[in-house]
Amino acid sequence: MSPAANSPSPTHPSRTSRLAKVLFLGAALLGAVGAWAAAQNVDRIVAVVNNSVITAYELDKRVDQVLRQLAGQQTTAPPRHTLEKQLLERMITERALLQIAEDTNLRFDGTALDRAVARIAEQNNLSPEDFRKQLEAEGTDYAAFRDQIRAEMTIARLKEREVDNKVVVTDAEIDNYLANPALDANQQDEYNIAHILIMAPEGASPEKLAELRAKAEKAEAELKAGAHFSQVSAAYSDAQNALQGGILGWRSEGELPSLFVPIMKTMKPGDFSAVVQSPNGFHIVKLIDKRGKNVQTVVKQTHARHILVKTNEVVSDDDARNRLLQLKERIEHGASFAELAKVHSDDLSANRGGDLSWLNPGDTVPEFERAMDALKPGEVSEPVHTPFGWHLIQVLERRDQDVTQERKRMEARRALHERKAEEAFDDWVRQARDRAYVERRLEE
Repeated sequence: MSPAANSPSPTHPSRTSRLAKVLFLGAALLGAVGAWAAAQNVDRIVAVVNNSVITAYELDKRVDQVLRQLAGQQTTAPPRHTLEKQLLERMITERALLQIAEDTNLRFDGTALDRAVARIAEQNNLSPEDFRKQLEAEGTDYAAFRDQIRAEMTIARLKEREVDNKVVVTDAEIDNYLANPALDANQQDEYNIAHILIMAPEGASPEKLAELRAKAEKAEAELKAGAHFSQVSAAYSDAQNALQGGILGWRSEGELPSLFVPIMKTMKPGDFSAVVQSPNGFHIVKLIDKRGKNVQTVVKQTHARHILVKTNEVVSDDDARNRLLQLKERIEHGASFAELAKVHSDDLSANRGGDLSWLNPGDTVPEFERAMDALKPGEVSEPVHTPFGWHLIQVLERRDQDVTQERKRMEARRALHERKAEEAFDDWVRQARDRAYVERRLEE
């Protein structure tokens, strides 16, 4: 036998098998390393806010959600890296506010969240289950959607607790408002506006203000070049409604920040302003539309009473509804609505037999008003569910009433309160953000 016969052959079965095994293990190792690297990229931290972190995964999910939202609005999205930076800033602010809520034991339980989601589903003419299926079909993670709704509810409650409930409007302010035709909302035009806000930290240095002004002027330049306002809002604005095109809706002059009023008077629908500086930062304002104010002085009022049963850890929705059905049956058999209200109602009106006095349109929540408006005088409703609990409603009588002076004062109080609260909340959010420890790790 020749030496060649004893030497290993390149095609020898055992050598091929060992080589294939080595190559397979090497490929598997490389694949595992690649998967680990990808996981590290997804789970890497892009920001630290106080004692919590925001991961690249969370940011990517929010970016994808916003891109779907903008596509649904037929709005051209800004470049992804621009959107990432903008959304990260908003997530940082949101995380700082949510930590304040958590530290002060402000939370929403699952029941309250379920009801909020159910109301959103109802507004879309869907059942909660169909609404969930639609979200998932559109690529929206349902759990992430619920978390976002919880966050929005929490921030709204924070605003109510920290700002709205502390804003005071005096009778003297209302008298001054009504005495000045330029301030009286009942004599003013209304403006449908949108705005872009580049927020400035409290006590910002001249260098920082110059940097923020340059950012605002860049946004203005894009608008002048023909970019859609909603697209620029999504890319630049720090306002809470930036992803909704920055739209503030219809406002009377008295409800607008005083800085905006002279600007609005010189604009035509479709115009946008130059960059305007305020204590909060830099603004660009767009006038979408304008209309005269028509005041309805005569309204149809309803005199009603109700019995309210609130739900809690002990009283479920079914318990509350069944209790009211039993009470309704007793009323139909001759029991006094007022006497039952005094004993069974959880509302402050209980000691008045549930009497709510005369109600104007808009005085009650929509669910209550719809049920009340469907009743004839003397008629008692089926149990009605609202955010406050479950109600039995009885309409006593209706009338047409001239409420010009009353409504003027109410409108003035509302306008003054809304303007004060909006400015105060912007200041409060900025201070909360400035107090937070923030470390950004998003790569440029």
